[in-house]
Amino acid sequence: MSQMPQPPQLSACPTCEEPPQAGDRYCDRCGADLLAAAASAAEATADQPVPPQVNGAARSTQPEPDDYELAAPSDDDESAEPTDDDGSAAPPDDDESAATPTDEYESATLTDDDEPATPSDDYQLAAPAPAGYGQVADPRATAALGAAEATPSADAGTRPEANESTHISAATSTDSGTGTGTGADPRLPGGEHHPRCAACQEGTIDQDGYCRHCGQAQGRERDHMESELEGLAAATDRGLRHHRNEDAFSVSAAELPDGSPVMVAVVCDGVSSATRPDDASAAAAHAAGEALRASLLRGAHPQQAMAEAIAAAAEAVNSLALETDADAVHPEPHRHQNAPACTIVSAVVTSDILTVGWVGDSRAYWVPDDRTAPPARLTEDDSWAAQMVAAGLMSEAEAYADERAHAITGWLGADAYELEPHTASYKPDRPGVVVVCTDGLWNYAESAEEMARAVPPDARSRPLNSAQALVGHALGGGGHDNVTVAIVPFPAAPGRAGSA
Repeated sequence: MSQMPQPPQLSACPTCEEPPQAGDRYCDRCGADLLAAAASAAEATADQPVPPQVNGAARSTQPEPDDYELAAPSDDDESAEPTDDDGSAAPPDDDESAATPTDEYESATLTDDDEPATPSDDYQLAAPAPAGYGQVADPRATAALGAAEATPSADAGTRPEANESTHISAATSTDSGTGTGTGADPRLPGGEHHPRCAACQEGTIDQDGYCRHCGQAQGRERDHMESELEGLAAATDRGLRHHRNEDAFSVSAAELPDGSPVMVAVVCDGVSSATRPDDASAAAAHAAGEALRASLLRGAHPQQAMAEAIAAAAEAVNSLALETDADAVHPEPHRHQNAPACTIVSAVVTSDILTVGWVGDSRAYWVPDDRTAPPARLTEDDSWAAQMVAAGLMSEAEAYADERAHAITGWLGADAYELEPHTASYKPDRPGVVVVCTDGLWNYAESAEEMARAVPPDARSRPLNSAQALVGHALGGGGHDNVTVAIVPFPAAPGRAGSA
C-alpha cells in the first residue's frame, strides 16, 4: 500500500508564534491560515523522506466537522415570534382595540372605611419561591450561566462578568429618570466596536442580534431597566414569553413653586397588535413625564396637570402614525400597518394629595404602611371585562374568565376615539405607597389585597428593592407579559425632590 504524503505539523504559528491545537486550521490568536503555512513547509521538505505513519493511518489536515457547528439558540428565544429586526409581525398582545373610552373624574379620601377591591379568583398563578424581599432570581439566568460555563474564555479574567440575563439599568439622576435610557454595552478588548456575546464571552454579535460564535440571541437594552431617584423608583422587564419589551416608564421628582416636594411616575404599555408598540410606549412615557413636570412647576393643580400630560402623550403617539417606514426607527415592512398605540397610567404625589390619571388597563394601587388598614385599587380598567361588570351583565369572576376580558376599550393612538382621560385625586389619611403598573404585574396580583401581600413591608423606605421584588413576583408566576412597576411613596417627604 502506498503511503499518503502528509505536511509536517507546525509547532507554532509563523505569524504570531502561537502554538496551534491539534486539528486547528486557523490560528486562535491572529487568524493566520495554518494549512497554507504547512503546505509551504511541505514544499521545502519535498525531497526529504516521509516519516513512517502511526498505526498505518495518515492524519487528516481537515478539521473535524464539530469544529464548525454552532450551538442552537437558547430556549429563551421565541422562534415562533419573529423579532422586529427582520421586519416581521410581532405576536398579538392581550390589548386590543375595541370601543369608546369613558369619561371618569372623581376624588375621594382613603380611610379605614373604604371598601377594598373585591378579590378575584382569576389569574391565581404560582407564586415565586420564597427568597425574601429583594431581587428575585431571574429564571432566565440558569441557562445563560450554563452556556457561559460550557465555553469558558481563555482570558475571562480580563473581561467583565456577564450572562444573557444581564440587567441593563437606566442611569440614575437626581431629578428624573426614564425607562427608555441607554444601558451598558460590553465591548471587546482593544477598542473594537463590536458587542461581545454575553453567553459565551467569545464571539461578536451580528446585525441579526445573534452571536457569530455560539449562535446565542442577545438581549436588547430595554429587556430590563431600572431607575431610582431619592424616594421613588421603577423597573421594567421583558418577561419570559415576549421577544421584546413594549413597556416604558418615566419617573421624576421636583419642588413646587411653594417649595413643597412632588413626585411623578408614568407607566405605559404598548399595544402589541398595533404597529411599533415599543416606540408608542416610549414616546408616551417621555411626553407625559415632561408635560407633568412643566405643568406642576408653573403651579397647575395636579389633576389639571394630569389631564394635560395625557393629552400630550396622546399627541406624541399620534405623531408616530405620520412617520413612514423609512423614517421609523424600527420599520416593519411585512406587517399590517395600523396606528401605534399604548395604554398609560400616571401618579402625582405631593405632601398632602395623591392624583392618578389613566387610559387603558394599566393600574394604580394604594398600599398603606399599616397592613391592617385596607389597600385599594385607584383606577378602573378601560376593558371589555370592566364594561360587562359595570353594566351588570356579568360578575367580576365571570367577566375576567372570558377570553375577551383583556380587550381594551380605551388607548392612546391615532385610531382611538375621542380622548377623554380619567383622573382622580385622593387624600390618604396615613403613609403608604402608590404602585403604578402594567397588566404584566397585576395579572399575578389582581385584587388590592393580593397586591398588598406582594409589596414588601418596607416599600416606602426601599422603593427600588420593592420594584425589583414585584418584577420578580411576576416572573416567578410565569412572566407571560412585559412587566413594569413604579413605587411612589406618600406623602412626598421634604428633601427628596431633585432640582427643578
